[in-house]
Amino acid sequence: MTGDNLLGVPETLLPAEPGVIDAANAAAGDSAALRAVVIANPTSSLAWALLSDATFDEDSPLESYAYARVGYHRGLDSLRKAGWKGHGPVPWAHEPNRGVLRSLAALLRGATAIGETGEVERLTEFLRDADATTLAQLQSESAGPVDTLPPTEVFVIRGED
Repeated sequence: MTGDNLLGVPETLLPAEPGVIDAANAAAGDSAALRAVVIANPTSSLAWALLSDATFDEDSPLESYAYARVGYHRGLDSLRKAGWKGHGPVPWAHEPNRGVLRSLAALLRGATAIGETGEVERLTEFLRDADATTLAQLQSESAGPVDTLPPTEVFVIRGED
């Protein structure tokens, strides 16, 4: 058991995608080149996430949102194949997990942009449960237009004992 994983659920560790990483690095954020990477690697959540990042436009977020949605679903497929049971840590520190986490963050960004409040809340919780450091990590490496987690409201219920 490590970190915040108090339930002892094992970490999910995805296999590496060296070909995707090399192709994505060569594409260097060029959306046309990233489309070719996605076509060559349609099951890669990393490829879809990077394409989502490259096409994000705050004034016209639907294309990016759609790419992130596909990356999210491809990521869920990969997680399940690796033994994930719908919960538990997906650590950012394990580099092959970053495609799924990037897809979640890109989908969160898109859901925020289109005002899909329920999705924003669900994805925020998913990211926190998977690895609460993901969005901070993405911001620190300047991986594209990734916003911080949306603000949350706090309320207190007071009563008598």
